[in-house]
Amino acid sequence: MTAEPAQLPGRARVVIIGGGVIGASVAYHLALMGWTDVLLLEQGQLSCGTTWHAAGLVGQLRATENGTRLVQYSTELYGRLEEETGLSAGFRRCGGVTVARTHDRMVQLRRTAATAEAYQLDCELITPAQARDRYPIMAVDDIVGAIWLPGDGRANPTDLTAALARGARDRGVLIRERVRVTGIRTRAGAVTGVHTDRGDIEAEIVVNCAGQWAKQVGAMCGVTVPLHSAEHFYVVTERIDGAHRDLPVLRDPDGYTYFKEEVGGLVVGGFEPEAKPWVAPDELPYPFEFRLLDEDWDHFAILMDSAIARIPVLAETGIKKFYNGPESFTPDNQFILGEAPELRNFFVGAGFNSVGIASAGGAGRALAEWIIEGEPSLDLSAVDIRRFARFNGNNQWLHDRVSEVLGLHYAVPWPNRELATARPFRRSPAYHLLKQANACFGSRMGWERANYFAPPGQDAAIEYGWGQQSWQPWSNAEQRATRGSVALFDQTSFSKYLVTGRDAEQALQWLCTADVGVEPGRTVYTGMLNARGTYEADITVTRLSAHEFLLVSSAASTERDKDHITRRMPAGCHASLADVTSAYAVYGVMGPRSRELLSRLSRSDFSDKAFPFSTSREIDLGYATVRATRITYVGELGWELYVPAEFAVGAYEDLMDAGAGLGLVNAGYYAIESMRLEKAYRAFGRELTADYNPVEAGLTFACKLNTDISFLGREPVEKARADGPRRRLVSLVLPDPDVMIWGGELVLRNGIAVGQVTSGAWGETVAGCVGLAYIRHPDGDVLTRDMVRAGSYQVNVNGRLHPATVHLRPPYDPEGERVKGREP
Repeated sequence: MTAEPAQLPGRARVVIIGGGVIGASVAYHLALMGWTDVLLLEQGQLSCGTTWHAAGLVGQLRATENGTRLVQYSTELYGRLEEETGLSAGFRRCGGVTVARTHDRMVQLRRTAATAEAYQLDCELITPAQARDRYPIMAVDDIVGAIWLPGDGRANPTDLTAALARGARDRGVLIRERVRVTGIRTRAGAVTGVHTDRGDIEAEIVVNCAGQWAKQVGAMCGVTVPLHSAEHFYVVTERIDGAHRDLPVLRDPDGYTYFKEEVGGLVVGGFEPEAKPWVAPDELPYPFEFRLLDEDWDHFAILMDSAIARIPVLAETGIKKFYNGPESFTPDNQFILGEAPELRNFFVGAGFNSVGIASAGGAGRALAEWIIEGEPSLDLSAVDIRRFARFNGNNQWLHDRVSEVLGLHYAVPWPNRELATARPFRRSPAYHLLKQANACFGSRMGWERANYFAPPGQDAAIEYGWGQQSWQPWSNAEQRATRGSVALFDQTSFSKYLVTGRDAEQALQWLCTADVGVEPGRTVYTGMLNARGTYEADITVTRLSAHEFLLVSSAASTERDKDHITRRMPAGCHASLADVTSAYAVYGVMGPRSRELLSRLSRSDFSDKAFPFSTSREIDLGYATVRATRITYVGELGWELYVPAEFAVGAYEDLMDAGAGLGLVNAGYYAIESMRLEKAYRAFGRELTADYNPVEAGLTFACKLNTDISFLGREPVEKARADGPRRRLVSLVLPDPDVMIWGGELVLRNGIAVGQVTSGAWGETVAGCVGLAYIRHPDGDVLTRDMVRAGSYQVNVNGRLHPATVHLRPPYDPEGERVKGREP
């Protein structure tokens, strides 16, 4: 006789959709933090979707410190689950070896070792012979070096999920299998529960952990979850002499392959350069429990051939099982966490790009904290769902992008790497004119943006490398033109919002660190913080009229900004926000001859007296009427022109024609990056994140602390200022012109690791590489300015130490004379 299914409750504080490792981890951590009125629903059985066929690799070191900390926590958790729950997670800390076949890959591994030192993570550079000592069945004749990560390991995905579920149940969480969610209940912009095939359930919070079905679940309530499934392959071999349970995980990224021991044999898998997307997210079959797709030996051949070259005994070893299990991938190879901007109290944890087992513990804890506290306790912008917009949910676009994303796991992570598929995407009105001018385009929030311009007849494509790349001379010429004459930048990708209403000033005073209660026609640089006093946005605010403000922000943060502003407005404020990003092109006219150029097209007076810095007003520009704001992100006299989209092509053409004889050039974002670093201008997402406050960032001048006006995060900022910073943002200049930095490099003070470069580039004006870096007191004490100045500094560039000079003021034009239109 079949047992009756367990009864469903009519309500729960939290409903989690999906019983894979992520859903189980969120349930476990909510309960661990005291939230026990939690119901987890699984349409089949626990771990039956994509979790069960995961390879189970747990590599700790990630591209960011916070990503690394999440996986470090995972390993700690998995190691203690058996003692806590009585069920083993199958976790074994066997260590990991990653080998390099090429010089370029070895440079990456040396950079990886330096990153590990910055994060206080054990990592050792080893020789090919030492690599073979740790992995005796490996061939090393073509290996140039390797790294050893003793903290890496492996876990059993099904056992891990069961252990997390047991831990959740033991604390009061209800888990119900064989319950399919068929709809999401909402009211007044917030979630109120779920519809299931066994009845409705009320809920205050719903968490979408539905794996490759997460996009379908999001669509039930208008939430975009950009992911697409791809086929993912590995095989399990027969027994191999020398394959024992403590054999390390081996990664051979130049051969696209990984290896781990399993029952005396090997799991052999990898990430082929061009993947096979599976069906569209809205066509996923149901039911699909513990199922695999058909074998595809032809597609797997590139991996198997490479595997045999690395482990020769595989040529004579039988295959026990071929696994082709679909997994979901996101457009940028980072997973998705957070509260959906479209629907309050609807959270997502999905799209783990084949790193779900390693990430599950830390990601589950982070999402549980986010649910309970209302915001994450650390910077998770790299995985925040708000980095995507509705247009990122297009299934054809996702299909084409995923074919590239899977292969990026083992591709060399070149500086400034651009994705090539599913482009061009969003284009400014002048895109075709920039293309005619031989622009090389990058992409940010889908926008095609000119990184640099190649000379006529030259191939504009990027040739990647660790040193100065092929485009550097062209970018240098753009920098010289900006500093010496005038350059035109298409900055249309800026995010732009209007905040209007009788309480608009009141709302923005609460949201912004700086005093925005200025006269119409004035522009204010300001941050926006969270309740912890750390950065949520970095913007300019221009007052257009008594009840109307224009906000300008970075291209990548549109959805994040809109969500933050609307959710954090004071209750009862009569103010509204409108996204006008696509309504205006933006042209930056920058350089000492920018005033002369604009005067050729406009009757307006651009003199310093008539049009001082941070002034904004409408002007005539040829036949067009545009908004001109005197501001700069490159440290020169200049204006940003906000041009209605329908006038954008004509305005660009007029500017280029009028620039004849003035030395006007097109210039791109790589030149902007170099020049803003010479001026020590901060960038959101690098120098300004939810991990840093204005005191550490050196931006208290943009905080209205000398007024009695309250703003979000003021009290923590005042406390940080009173306590003194434990870390400070500084400028670095490397005197050796042959050394290239890109960001992420380890910084040492008096031989001790004290931080990392947040941004780095070649500075043509200072004739060397320039960067910004947060450095900390080695003992965790207050870091004074005198201590910063007294240190001797080096930067670890590709495994070698190079001297650097540290500045607390901008290396270029520290007095700001150039911005005023005067020689320094």
